[in-house]
Amino acid sequence: MRKTLLLASFVFCLGILSLPKDTFSQAPQNWTSADMYLALRKLNVLGSVLYIAAHPDDENTRLIAYLSKDKLYRTGYLSMTRGDGGQNLIGDEQGIELGLIRTQELLAARRIDGGEQFFTRAFDFGFSKNPEETFTKWDKEKILSDVVWVIRRFQPDVIITRFPTTGEGGHGHHTGSAILANEAFSAAADPNRFPEQLKYVQTWQVKRILWNTFNFGGNNTTREDQFKIDVGGYNPLLGKSYGEIAAESRSQHKSQGFGVPASRGESLEYFKATKGDQPQSDLMEGTDLSWKKVKGGQAIQTILDSLTASFDLLHPESSVQGLVRLYKAIGNLEEGYWKTQKLREVSQLIAQCSGLFLDVTTSEQFAVQTDSVRINFSFNNRLGTDAVLQNVMVDGFDSVFSRTLEKNKNLNFSKTFFVPSSKSLTQPYWLVNKMEEGYFNVTDQLKIGQPDVDPSYAATIRIKIFGEGFTFTRPVKYKFTDPVRGELYEPMVVLPPVTVSPAEDVQVTTPDKKNIEGSLTIRGMKKGFAGNIQVTSGPSGKVFKSVSLTNSNLSVGAKNQVSDIVYSGEVGKNNEELVFVISDGENTIVAEDKHEIKYDHIPYINYFHKADVSLKYVDLKTYNKKIGYIIGAGDKVPGALEQMGYEVTLLTDKELSRNNLQQFDAIITGVRAYNTNEWMNNHYDKLMKYVNDGGNLIVQYNTSNQIGPVRAKIGPYNFNISRNRITDENAPVTLLKPDHPVFNFPNKITPDDFKGWIQERSIYHAAAWDSTKYETVLTMNDPGEKPDEGSLVIAKHGKGVFVYTGIVFFRELPAGVPGAYRLLANIIALNRKKGF
Repeated sequence: MRKTLLLASFVFCLGILSLPKDTFSQAPQNWTSADMYLALRKLNVLGSVLYIAAHPDDENTRLIAYLSKDKLYRTGYLSMTRGDGGQNLIGDEQGIELGLIRTQELLAARRIDGGEQFFTRAFDFGFSKNPEETFTKWDKEKILSDVVWVIRRFQPDVIITRFPTTGEGGHGHHTGSAILANEAFSAAADPNRFPEQLKYVQTWQVKRILWNTFNFGGNNTTREDQFKIDVGGYNPLLGKSYGEIAAESRSQHKSQGFGVPASRGESLEYFKATKGDQPQSDLMEGTDLSWKKVKGGQAIQTILDSLTASFDLLHPESSVQGLVRLYKAIGNLEEGYWKTQKLREVSQLIAQCSGLFLDVTTSEQFAVQTDSVRINFSFNNRLGTDAVLQNVMVDGFDSVFSRTLEKNKNLNFSKTFFVPSSKSLTQPYWLVNKMEEGYFNVTDQLKIGQPDVDPSYAATIRIKIFGEGFTFTRPVKYKFTDPVRGELYEPMVVLPPVTVSPAEDVQVTTPDKKNIEGSLTIRGMKKGFAGNIQVTSGPSGKVFKSVSLTNSNLSVGAKNQVSDIVYSGEVGKNNEELVFVISDGENTIVAEDKHEIKYDHIPYINYFHKADVSLKYVDLKTYNKKIGYIIGAGDKVPGALEQMGYEVTLLTDKELSRNNLQQFDAIITGVRAYNTNEWMNNHYDKLMKYVNDGGNLIVQYNTSNQIGPVRAKIGPYNFNISRNRITDENAPVTLLKPDHPVFNFPNKITPDDFKGWIQERSIYHAAAWDSTKYETVLTMNDPGEKPDEGSLVIAKHGKGVFVYTGIVFFRELPAGVPGAYRLLANIIALNRKKGF
């Protein structure tokens, strides 16, 4: 029984570790001789550390770089979430889209600092003030099982948490991550806890858990009696200090504005044991890190000592034959975790020392179901090691070669593959099933923890090197040349023959707007596809007869053909869901809407969801017509304003300088506009004159932290911006002045308008305002806290009005929350400047 279990564990681990570290990165990673030498030395270190925290950017990148590149431990970071609930400084993506971006930023960071990345199924639903709230949404037992799973699979000797269990981390997710880590310490070793996992892995007892104490945010939890290490050293092989590597790693979190300067010199990290014993002189105290821990491993250590001593930085290929002997020797050991891990490391090192270039690409970004894709193979034995190509396999195709790879000569060939309709779309696995409120619904045990989407196609390449067979797996990537950025690699994506993209995800209807009209972008990806499109009602699947299409026939005359179809109709006062379906004569399926996210610092991101539009009826009246919208960090409020019936003009530095602002009935600043646009300082006087002359300036939230500090004056009178927020989307709201115009014109605001909100109520409240100038009109508070009046402050200035609000309209409006539309319409009408 035990032998069977170990073999199953070996096969599983080999499977999850077979793809190289650059699998999902943009370009193939080629090591320097210094990288190879460090990897060779790492083969003699049998120790692992797992860092655990809650979000992307919570991790200590300097410590991870030090552990991975100095101590040469296998080092991983387990983030509870993908950061879906944060803010976005580089675009308007929110929710799962932001989580997709931050996933790739985290993977980019790991490629720099040498760590490996894992996730649980937990969804970042936004700021949480305590772990009790966090666990009501995460399903504590489910996420604990994920932590246990990663521990059993990764088998860390030591776990390090960023945060304590006692709340000093401030965020409920932070504290929750530490609680889960500490509970998993015992659960991972208990065969009665999550026994279904033992089909694939064994129980595992971690030696100790250390809290990586900190001194930031005015909270110093470090003590001189705590265990400490200096992680600020310089690595001459890499030509960088760990502080410099860490800065480059942390600066990958661009969506959060976390670019940081490099640091040099001594840098102490402090640790306090929360499980197991407190180390006195070494992080791994009491743990054997040598090959002696593996039966028969002493011989491996001897071989490695010889290989390390003889390694030639100018001729790494000279070590390949010895590495092959090492691979065979490790292969003869008993099955176990370190055998599996080191075989993978040796195999990767052999490929790098050999200078093998194994490139599998396409010249097209998309592989279309029921069409074909041409895959190009390019292999080069750059340093001339003894290598014979045996065979190449892709998606069932197997080509036998038995061909010697000559030194520094390209072997190029291509093969066209049919893409069947059964071929899965390229979809992040955690988005395949409908998610729950606090976690992604992933049912495949083997996917849990996996950081990224599976590649659409992967090539398995078998090569004999000095007579020993090796298998290398390479994802098929889309390769092209950009005239500015040069040669680029991006993921290849499988998609359907036709995609349907509604212009809006939400359509708002009002008493004055009973008819809807919207557009669909139809992208034909397969030449010759013919069919038709229909509109159905989401819940019933029946044809939505009151909504018509300008053209229901689909005919794709050329690949990548783009056309637009308009849908329109009267839908009444009911909330409905329009779902667009496609029929090709044989099958009728729900159309797929492909979303693509492109930023230069991460790979292209593609994901799919059904092509649908939510119809939201809002009992809405508006007053005033023309809105100027100053673009901030990015949000979807302008589109919502247009659906409300306003004319919206986007304003940047240039438009603010040139335009007569009095043409606007209200000017609204986008989220974090004062954080992200230094030029806002230049327009303070002009904006205040606009207000004084009768305008209405509405400022959405800004932060006062280190990310773009607000140095400018914002309002006509002094106020500060605090970190106060209301995280419970159902928190009670009290109208302090129910007779105030903001609650009465043109819509009557009642407690019902605060029902059905999502994620949170408000963030970054006003504080320390001049009470003789500003008035507050409502209070709200999270459970157990005092009422806070700073979410909406209003001041009269001259003939006009100034408003600062932390209310999260940027979240509520795209979600179609009726009360948010009605309240914002009233705020816009506060100056009653002009009507329709």
